Amino acid sequence: MTPRTLFLALQTLAVVFGDIGISPLYTFDVMFSKYPILGEDDVLGALSLVLYTLILMPLVKYVLVVLWANDDGEGGIFAMYSLICRNAKVSLIPNHQLQAEKRMSSFRLKLPTPELERSIKVKEKLESSPLLKKLLLGLVLFGTAMFISNGVITPAMSVLSAVSGLKVGIPHASQDIVVMISIALLVVLYSLQRYATSKIGFIVGPCLLIWFCCLGGIGIYNLSRYGPAAFKAFNPLYIIHFFGRNPFKAWLSLGGCLLCATGSEAIFSNLCYFPVRYVQSMFVLLVLPCLVLVYLGQAAFLIANQKSSKRIFFSSIPSEAFWPVFLLANLAALIASRTMTIAVFQCLKQSIALGCFPRLKIVHTSRKFMAKIYIPVVNWFLLASCLGFIVLFRSTNDVGNAYAIAELGVMIMATVYVAIIMLLIWETTIVKVISFVTTFLFLELIFFSSALSSVGDGGWALLIFASGLLMIMFIWNYGSKLKYDSEVKQKLSKDLVRKLGPNLGTMRAPGLGLVYSEIVKGVPAIFGHFLTALPAIHSIIVFVCIRNVPVPVVPQSERFLFQRVCSRGYHMFRCISRYGYKDKKQEHHNTFERLLIEGLEKYIQREAVELSLQSEDDIDSDEEPSTPARIITAPNGSLYSLDVPLLMDFAPSVEPIPETPCCSTPQDPALDYTQNLELELAFIKQAKQTGAVYLIDNPIVKARKDSWFFKKLTINYFYAFLRNNCRRAVVSMSIPHSNLLQVRLTSYV
Repeated sequence: MTPRTLFLALQTLAVVFGDIGISPLYTFDVMFSKYPILGEDDVLGALSLVLYTLILMPLVKYVLVVLWANDDGEGGIFAMYSLICRNAKVSLIPNHQLQAEKRMSSFRLKLPTPELERSIKVKEKLESSPLLKKLLLGLVLFGTAMFISNGVITPAMSVLSAVSGLKVGIPHASQDIVVMISIALLVVLYSLQRYATSKIGFIVGPCLLIWFCCLGGIGIYNLSRYGPAAFKAFNPLYIIHFFGRNPFKAWLSLGGCLLCATGSEAIFSNLCYFPVRYVQSMFVLLVLPCLVLVYLGQAAFLIANQKSSKRIFFSSIPSEAFWPVFLLANLAALIASRTMTIAVFQCLKQSIALGCFPRLKIVHTSRKFMAKIYIPVVNWFLLASCLGFIVLFRSTNDVGNAYAIAELGVMIMATVYVAIIMLLIWETTIVKVISFVTTFLFLELIFFSSALSSVGDGGWALLIFASGLLMIMFIWNYGSKLKYDSEVKQKLSKDLVRKLGPNLGTMRAPGLGLVYSEIVKGVPAIFGHFLTALPAIHSIIVFVCIRNVPVPVVPQSERFLFQRVCSRGYHMFRCISRYGYKDKKQEHHNTFERLLIEGLEKYIQREAVELSLQSEDDIDSDEEPSTPARIITAPNGSLYSLDVPLLMDFAPSVEPIPETPCCSTPQDPALDYTQNLELELAFIKQAKQTGAVYLIDNPIVKARKDSWFFKKLTINYFYAFLRNNCRRAVVSMSIPHSNLLQVRLTSYV
C-alpha cells in the first residue's frame, strides 16, 4: 500500500464514516426501550433486524447504488437535483439555464439516448408538467430541511450516548452531570470547528481507525466469552418470530433499529472528498465487518445478561479496558459530530449556490482542497440548536426518536431522486428500477411509520425544527423567483437604450462601468435609472450577471460568456460570470476585473477573426443599418457623438489611411476588421487604466397592493427580513467604497 493510498484511507474514515461508526453506542438501547427482552429469541430477533438493516441500507442502497448518483464527484440531495436539472428542463430556480451553458465542458455528461423511448418519455413528462417541477423542488427542499435537522440531532445523540457511559464506570453519577459534560464537549467541538476542517482533520483518521478496530475487538471478546449463539441471527426467520410474539412492540422498535444505519446519507454527502472506489472499499473491508462484530458481541452479552438493557455497549466492555474505551468513545462521538457538521456545510453551500437558501459567508479553510469549507453562522446555529435538544430531552431515548425521523426523511428523498436518475440518465431497465423503488421505499415507509409513532416522545421538536428550515428555504426561493420575474418584465429594449442617450444628453466618460443585474437577457431596468440620474456614463459598459449553474465546477477558461449590446460603436457588452456550486467565489475585485477584461479582449479578438472569415456579403448583412450621426453639446461646449463615443479620442496615433477613389478596387475587409480590432483594444486598455466603477442595484422588494394577504406577509416581512440579513453576492469581492455605487429602488412583485 502506497503512502498516498494509506493517507486517503485514513481520511475516508475520518470524513465519511464517523457518523455510522458511533451507532453501536445507542442502537440496542433505543430498540429495547420499546421491546423489553423476555428471552434469547427476542435478542436474536432484534439482532437479525439490525444485521439485515445494515446490509440493505448502508451497503446495498448507499455504498453500491447511491454513491454512483454523484454529480461529477459531488454528493448530496442537491447534487442529484442539479444532475437532473442538467438533463431535463425541470429547474424552477431563477436564472434559467442558457443554451450556451450546455456547451460547457462540465455539461458534457451522458444524455438520454434516442433509442430508449422510455427515457425520452420520462424527460418529456418532467419538462411538460409544472406540477412535477414543483414537486421535485419541494422534495429537494424537504430533504435538505431533514438533512440539516439530522446535522443537529447527530451531535446531540452521539455525545450524549458516549458521555452516558460514565454511569457504568461511576454508578452514582447523575444525569445532570452527563448533560453538563455533553454541553461542555459540544461547545469545545464547535469552537474548534473552523480548524477541524483543515488542521485537526489530519489526525482524526488514525483515531477513527483505532475506534473501528476497538469495536471489532470488543465484539470478538464478547463472542469468545459468552458463546457464538448470536450467529444464529443471520437466519431471517428470527425476524418473523420477533414480530410474531408481539407485533405492535416489534413495530415500535423499528425506529430504534434504523439507528444502526445513521450516517448513511453522510457517506454520500461527504463523497466530494474521495473517489467512490475508496469509499466502497473502506466500507466493505473495514467498517461493515467491525460493525457486524460489535453487534454480534452485544447480542451475545445480552443473551447471557438479559436484564442489562441499558447502556449495553459500555456494559459489555471488559472492566480492565473500560476507561480507555470510554475516552475513545467520546473522541469518536466528537468525530461523528464533526463529520455530520461538514456534511451540513456542503449541503448548504450547494443550496445557496442554486438559489434555495439565503446567502451566507463561506470560509475556505484549505488552499489545496476546494471542498473544505466553514460557515460561521451555520456553525453557531447548529451548536445552539444542538444544546437546545440536549437540555430539552436529556435522554438518549427521546433524542433517538427524533434522530430516526430525520434520517428516514433524507433516505426517502434519496430513494425518489435515485429512481429518477436511473430512469432519466442511467437508462436502467424498468425491472431494476421497480425492484429498487419497491424494496427500499417500502422498507423506509415502514420504518418511518414506526418513527412517527414516537412523535410525542421527542419527534415533535424535530418536526417543528425541520418545518422552520423548510419555510425559510421556500420563502427565499419564492421571493427570489418573483423578484427575478419582475426584473425580466421591466428590462429595457435595445432600441429604447439608443433613444435614451440623445434624449437625456448623456455623455460617455472614460472608464469601465460594471452594471450588476440578475437577468441574463436584455438591458436591466436599473440602467435606465443610471442614465437619467447620472450626468454621464462610462465609455465601456458591461452588464454583469453572476450566475450559479447546476454543475460542480466551471473551468476558468469558460467562466465568462460575452455578448455585444447595441452596435459596436456603443461599447456595451453583457458578461455572464458562471460559477458551479463547488466553485470558490471570493475573488478580490482587482482579480475579477483583470479576468473580466482579459475575457473581453479575447471575445473581441475572436469576433474579429470570425467576421474576417466571412464573405463580404455576409459582413454587410450582419451590419446594423447606418443612422445619421447624433451629436450633443456638453456643458463645456465640446461635441460628442453618440454613435462612436470617444473612440477617436483614444485611437492610437497612426498615419491616416488615404481614401480610396470611387473607381478603384474596394479595400480588403479583413484589413478593416484588423484596424477596428486595434482601435477597440486600445480603447479597452485606456478604460482599464482609468478604473472600474461597480453600479449595483439593491432593490426593496414589496408585494403589490392588490396581492393577497399571505403574499404580502411573505414578501413584505419574511422575505424582506431574509434579504436584509443575508450576504450580498458582491460582498466577497472587497470592493472599495470609492468604486461602488448602489441604488436602492422599490420593486413591486
